[in-house]
Amino acid sequence: MKIALITGGAYRIGMQICHTLHRDGYFVIIHYRNSFQAANNLMNKLNNIRQNSASILQAELSNIQEVNKLCNAIKSLEILVNNASIFYSTPVDKLNQHDYQSIMNTNLMAPLFLSSTLSDKLAHNQGCIINIIDIHSERPLKNYTIYSISKAAVAMMTKTLAKELAPNVRVCGVSPGSILWPTNVAKLNQVQKNKILKKIVLRKQGSAQDIADTVLFLAKSTYITGQIINVDGGRTLNQ
Repeated sequence: MKIALITGGAYRIGMQICHTLHRDGYFVIIHYRNSFQAANNLMNKLNNIRQNSASILQAELSNIQEVNKLCNAIKSLEILVNNASIFYSTPVDKLNQHDYQSIMNTNLMAPLFLSSTLSDKLAHNQGCIINIIDIHSERPLKNYTIYSISKAAVAMMTKTLAKELAPNVRVCGVSPGSILWPTNVAKLNQVQKNKILKKIVLRKQGSAQDIADTVLFLAKSTYITGQIINVDGGRTLNQ
């Protein structure tokens, strides 16, 4: 089986990417940080569908030693999906070093060093890297200063690595628009949700499956590299 590593694979978009790649015949490595139970449940579900077709690996991606530990556990790889991300508000008047390091290390440092360290294994299999970015990498989201900067950097990283790792590794990106509503501290009220929906040309949210399908499309598109696809229902047309 071809092998795919999905960071942040236990929940939400990451979980759907795991399901979709698994259905296409991949052995899925589900990375998680704190969500052992969710990751373990997903692994068991996938292994019940097809024996010995999924595993889990834990790592705190904001820590470079943990990133290296994760890389060392990977013996062979066809696809790296850099999905794990931190998202919360950091208004300019409340910026601090802790938030900067937490967001930038997880959203940028980790995918950069995962990509670099695993590039030899990917090259051996003519593999690819797919980064989950954000439409706000193009136009910033107000009050999400550090997050917007981190995703803009990931977009440039995608294009840079596409040149650096060619011709043996392809690097692409998927930029979701409104797919799943934020939870916890970033949770939105109905008025805020309606305001977002009015900006979407298709007048509806997308789904995690829309993102997963695009990841699979890029995984199969062996003559595409350095490209970032917006999956946003046309929202960027109204930004």
